[in-house]
Amino acid sequence: MTPEDRARTIAYLDLQEGRGPAPVLADDAVRELLGTSRRIAVIGASDDPSRPSHDVFQHLLEHGFDCVPVNPNVPSVGGVAAFPNLADAVAATGPFDIVDVFRRPELCEPHAREAVAAGARCLWLQLGIVDWASARIAHEGGLSVVMDRCLWVEWRRLGRPGPAGLAAPA
Repeated sequence: MTPEDRARTIAYLDLQEGRGPAPVLADDAVRELLGTSRRIAVIGASDDPSRPSHDVFQHLLEHGFDCVPVNPNVPSVGGVAAFPNLADAVAATGPFDIVDVFRRPELCEPHAREAVAAGARCLWLQLGIVDWASARIAHEGGLSVVMDRCLWVEWRRLGRPGPAGLAAPA
């Protein structure tokens, strides 16, 4: 086992056992967050329909969330203009409740800093992503933290809490 694999395994175990250096939201708090949030910046959203970030982005849009893709490599995702960074997305479209990150763990820290600077409510690291340094940055900046969870899966699993101001779809 490489040192990187060992560190990744420890990070996942710490998350599962609730002993990381920053708190992460439990199911009830995630349900409340999803029920009171409307705007989601999706960092790493892809215009490639075979990518999970594209699928999640499309599903969230279809169910009433106001999503904006943040990806310097694509002009748009699902017909929604993409922005090269979170600051540009906020400047053009307004603040976000959730910053949903589809990036490798070692690339998440700058996005945690962006989310804090943007005044988001939550840094959400997608399924398969655990990064305690990013969680600490977000938590110390006043944001809630979710890691190693798919926003779309959690929305469905937790009873489909509707975006703020909208009825939850059946």
